[in-house]
Amino acid sequence: MPATPTFSEPAPGWRGLSSQAGHLGTVCWRSSHRLIRTQAALCSPGVFHCGMSLGLLPKWRYFRVIIMLVVLLSLLLGSFLNTQVSLLVPFFSGQESFHPVTNVMFLKTHKTASSTVMNILYRFTEKWNLTVALPAGQLFHLGYPWLFLTKYVEGFKTLHGTFNIMCNHLRFNPTEVHKVMPNNTFYFSIVRNPVFQLESSFVYYKGHVPAFQKTKSLNEFLVSPPRYYNKNLSIRNMYAKNNMWFDFGYDNNESGKDYVRGVIREIQQQFQLILISEYFDESMVLLRNILHWDLDDVVYFKLNSRSEDTIQKLARESQERAKEWCALDWELYQHFNRTFWQKIREVVGLEKLLKEVALLRERQRELMDICIQDGEPKSKTQIKDVRLRPYQSGQANILGYNLKQHLDSETMAMCWRMVMPEIQYMAHLYSRQFPTNPPKKIRLQ
Repeated sequence: MPATPTFSEPAPGWRGLSSQAGHLGTVCWRSSHRLIRTQAALCSPGVFHCGMSLGLLPKWRYFRVIIMLVVLLSLLLGSFLNTQVSLLVPFFSGQESFHPVTNVMFLKTHKTASSTVMNILYRFTEKWNLTVALPAGQLFHLGYPWLFLTKYVEGFKTLHGTFNIMCNHLRFNPTEVHKVMPNNTFYFSIVRNPVFQLESSFVYYKGHVPAFQKTKSLNEFLVSPPRYYNKNLSIRNMYAKNNMWFDFGYDNNESGKDYVRGVIREIQQQFQLILISEYFDESMVLLRNILHWDLDDVVYFKLNSRSEDTIQKLARESQERAKEWCALDWELYQHFNRTFWQKIREVVGLEKLLKEVALLRERQRELMDICIQDGEPKSKTQIKDVRLRPYQSGQANILGYNLKQHLDSETMAMCWRMVMPEIQYMAHLYSRQFPTNPPKKIRLQ
C-alpha cells in the first residue's frame, strides 16, 4: 500500500473547507470536477484545537470517503452503459440472486402453441446439459392418446430419478409422471380459447378423426355435432371434443357442475402454472420470472403455425356452438385465464410486465433479423433445407423457416435450434442422449 501522504499542505487540485469546533462537523473536499461532502467527528470535547485537514481524520473515515467515491463512479458508469446498477454493485443492491429452476414438467396440450414452448424447453435442455424424458424406441409421443405410463420413457429403468425435463405429448397420469420426475419438479401447461383450438384441430386432424371426416367445414360440423360424433370412439375422436380436458387426463364426454369444479381444483393442485396461448408473450415473461430464467431462454420464433389460407373463419353462431360443444374446455379456459392474471399481478406486476414484453419482442425482432432469410416463415414448398421442414398433417400448411447463409458457426447453431421443428429436435436430443441406440426414423408427412 502506498505511504499515506501528508496533508499539512493540501494536494494540488484539492481544497479543504472546514467547520469550527464541535463533536460533528461537515468536511468537504473540492476537486476541479465535483464537491464531495461527508460528516465526521471532527474533534472531542477538550481537544485543544480542531485541525480541519484530511490528514487529521481517522483512517477508517478516509477509506469511507474512498468507498463512497467508488460507489459514485459505479453509479455513473452504470447509467452511462444503460446497465442495471445491481449487476455492477450487487453488494449495495439488496437483491437476492436465484439459481434457475431446471426440473420442469410441461404438459404439452394440442394446438395451443405448445410446440413453441417445447422448443424453448429443448433449447434450455441443451444450454444446461440436462436430461429429457424422451419417447422410447421409435415412438414420437409418450404413449398418447393412452394414459401415460413409465414404460413409454426411454431409459426409465437406468436413468430413474435423473430426468430434468419432460415435455413431449402425453395424456397426464400424475401417479406415473411422478415416478419419472424429481420431487421438486415445477409443473406447468398451456390452454387456449377452445373455439380456436377446435378450429385448428379440425384442419390439422381432419383426415384422422372420424367425427371430422364426413363434414366439409367446422361451421357445418357445429350445426349438429352429435350427427358426426360417436363418443364410443372417444380415443379416436379425442380431438373433436374437449381435447384439452382429455390431455389433462379426464373424461372429455363427462358433464356436471360438481364434476367440473372438482377436476379444475385437481388441476390447480397438480400444476403450479397454467399459461394462456392468446397472451403468449405475457406467458413467457411470467414463466421466466417464476423459473428465474434469462430473457434469451424464452425468446422464440413461432413453430408449427399454419398459413393464413388454411385458417377457417367461424361465424358468430359457430363460435357460440363451439363453446357449448366444448363446455369442459371452455370452463377450463375461463378459470385459468383468471388465475393467469392473478399470477401476473403477484409475481411480475403490470408495469414490469409491459417493460419485459417490450424487451422480449425487441429481442425477437433482433434475432429474426440475424437468423431468418427474408425475415418471415415460409410454406413447406419454399423451405430449402429438408431438415427444417415441419411435419405436415391434414389440410394445414405448416410453416417453417429458411436460415441466412454464411453465419458464423456459433450463430448458426443458435439460429438452428430456434427454428428446428419438434420432431427433428426430439430426434436430435434422442441421439445425443442415447448415442448407442438406433436413431429415430423421421417421417415428415
